[in-house]
Amino acid sequence: MENMNPNKHISGQFNAELEDIRNRVLAMGGLVESQLEQALDALGSLDAELAQKVISGDHKVNGMEVSIDEECTRIIAKRQPAASDLRLIITITKSITDLERIGDACVRIAKAAVEKRGNNQRPLLVSIENMGRHATRTLHSTLDALARMDAEAALELHKQDARLDKEYEGIIRQLMTYMMEDPRSIPEVLDVLWAARAVERVGDRCKNICEYVIYYVKGKDVRHTSYEDMEKDLRQE
Repeated sequence: MENMNPNKHISGQFNAELEDIRNRVLAMGGLVESQLEQALDALGSLDAELAQKVISGDHKVNGMEVSIDEECTRIIAKRQPAASDLRLIITITKSITDLERIGDACVRIAKAAVEKRGNNQRPLLVSIENMGRHATRTLHSTLDALARMDAEAALELHKQDARLDKEYEGIIRQLMTYMMEDPRSIPEVLDVLWAARAVERVGDRCKNICEYVIYYVKGKDVRHTSYEDMEKDLRQE
C-alpha cells in the first residue's frame, strides 16, 4: 500500500525534476568552461579555425539557457515550490543567465583571435591569455561551488575577483601606452581591449554566481554587499 501514497509519488517526481535541472545547469557550465578554454587557446596561437569553432558553438550555450529556463518556469507553475526548493530554482535561473553571458565573452575573445595582429601586439595577447587562465580556474572553482552549494567556497571565490580586476587594470595601462605612442594602432588596440574586457567580465559573472550560492544556502540576498558583511551573514546561524 506504500506505493499507493500519491504524496510520496509526487514528492519523488519533484525531487527528480530538481535533480535534473541541477545536472543540466552543471552540463551547461561544463560547456561554457570548454568554450573559454578553447577561446583562450585560439587567442594564444591565433588559430582562426579554433576561434570560429568557439563562435559557432555559442548557439549551444544559448539553447541550453532557454531550455533550462523553460523547465524552471514549468516547475514553478506546476509544483509551486517554497523555501529552499524555490531558492534552488531561483539560483539556477540566475546562474544560467550569467553562464550565457560568459559564453558571449568567449565569443568576444575568439573574435580577437581571428583578426590579424602585428608583432607589437603579441605581448598584449599573452597578457590577456595569462589573465584568461586565471579566469578559467575561477570559473572551474565557481562551478564546483555551485555543484556542492558550498557557501564557504563561494565566499572565498568572491573575494578573489579583485585579483582579476587588478590584472585587467594593468593591461588597460599597457593598451593606453600603445595608443598614445602610435595613434595609428588605435583600431587594433581597441579590439584587444574588448577581449581583455571580456575576460574581466568572466570574473564578474563568476562573482555573481557565488552570490547566488550564498543566497541559496543562507536565504539572504547578498548582492551589492561588502565582503565583510557577506562573511558576517554567512557566520550567523
